[in-house]
Amino acid sequence: MPDAPGEVRFVAKNMRLDLRLIAEMVAPGARVLDIGCGDGELIAHLTREKGADARGIEIDMAEATQAVAAGLPVIHGDADTDLAFYPDGAFDYVVLSRTLQAVERPREVLRQMLRIGRYAIVSFPNFGHWQLRWTLLTAGRMPDNETWDRPWYETPNIHPCTIRDFFMLCAMEGYVVERWLAVDDKGLRSPWKRSPWLANLFGEQGLFLLRRG
Repeated sequence: MPDAPGEVRFVAKNMRLDLRLIAEMVAPGARVLDIGCGDGELIAHLTREKGADARGIEIDMAEATQAVAAGLPVIHGDADTDLAFYPDGAFDYVVLSRTLQAVERPREVLRQMLRIGRYAIVSFPNFGHWQLRWTLLTAGRMPDNETWDRPWYETPNIHPCTIRDFFMLCAMEGYVVERWLAVDDKGLRSPWKRSPWLANLFGEQGLFLLRRG
């Protein structure tokens, strides 16, 4: 079992930003479950570059089928209901990338992640970003940008949250935040490492590495 989150060793410039940052946090040789894994891009990268035992679960049948066709160990399933079937401590890392806001019971999903995994890695779009606040203030409408890229009546996002909200949830549940980042969609890490308040205002995405307290 890995002793600690890995340092930056491999960079895949064609990967989505939050997936690259997640990959940097995973120790070589780890057992990884990627929830909402899509076509399995992160799984393939971790297996190839870090020798990880990585597998995934995906609710979209078309994407799950694409991943399986590529030879990846991905099953069709729902994070809200299917995590309960995994045994305690089955993984070193359980990953939830840009999916937290789309599940029905985010609090329960996090609990399950930290039951079956030693660490949980979570990324999500930050609804507290200043541009979203400005859009709501000036236009009185739900934001529509690169991160929140669908109209409100078509979005899968049912529980949008802010970086500050997530810190408060972790404190309430007793989770230890081992590492966190606020980043933008262009690949730049926001320089507010010691200021969650500024990160909440200027970070487009939040990324957290958690463990049980």
